[in-house]
Amino acid sequence: MSARLDHRNPLVFDTHELGRRPGALQRLTRSVEAPGSPGVLGIEGVIGVPEGAPVELEIRLESVMEGVLVTGTARASAEGECVRCLEPLKLEVEADFQEMFSYPDADDRGRTAEPAGGAEESAEDEDRLYLEDGLFDLEPVLRDAVVLALPMQPVCRDDCPGLCSQCGARLADDPEHHHDVADIRWAALQGLAGTIQDGEKDDVSGAEAGVDEKQEK
Repeated sequence: MSARLDHRNPLVFDTHELGRRPGALQRLTRSVEAPGSPGVLGIEGVIGVPEGAPVELEIRLESVMEGVLVTGTARASAEGECVRCLEPLKLEVEADFQEMFSYPDADDRGRTAEPAGGAEESAEDEDRLYLEDGLFDLEPVLRDAVVLALPMQPVCRDDCPGLCSQCGARLADDPEHHHDVADIRWAALQGLAGTIQDGEKDDVSGAEAGVDEKQEK
C-alpha cells in the first residue's frame, strides 16, 4: 500500500457514495490543474500539458466484484516543439483511460495480506492498483493515458519541410530556398580541369615571354 491519500488532492476520488454493490454506477466531471513533478504531463522534453494547465475530466465509476472500474476521458492543451522546424506548437489532446482499482485484501489488523501464489502472482500484485479507505489516485493512470495519446514526434503541420540542412533556415518561410552545390561525382574532374587550365596559362605565358625576348633581340 502507498502512503495515505489526501482527499483534498483534486486527482483523488472518493468511492464511498458509489458503494460496493456490483453494478452501481456514478458519473463525475471535474476540472483539475495538470500535475507537475516528477515531470510534465506528457513526454518530457518533447511535448506535454504544462504544469497548472486546465485538464477536463469525464469519469464513470462502476462497482464490480473485485473493486471499482474507472473509465474516462481527459482533455487538455499540450505544448511542445516541432521536430522538423523546431518551432513551438500547441495541440489539443484527448486521452481515454480505463483502470481497475481493487478492494484491498486485509486481515483483521488492517495489514495487507500476503499473496497466496508464487512469483508470477506477486508480480501481478505489484502492478495492481488498490483503493485506500475508499479513495483512489487517478494521477498515475492519467499520466500513462496522456503519454499514449500524444505524438512521439510532433510536427507543426503534416507537410512541414523543416530546416535547411546547410544553413538552418526555416524552409516554410522561403520555399525557393536552395544552395548551389557541386556534384561530388564531378569534383575530381573539375579539379583536373582547373589544373589543365592553369598549365595552359603557364604555357601561354612562357610562349609570350619567348616571343618578347626574340623581338627584343
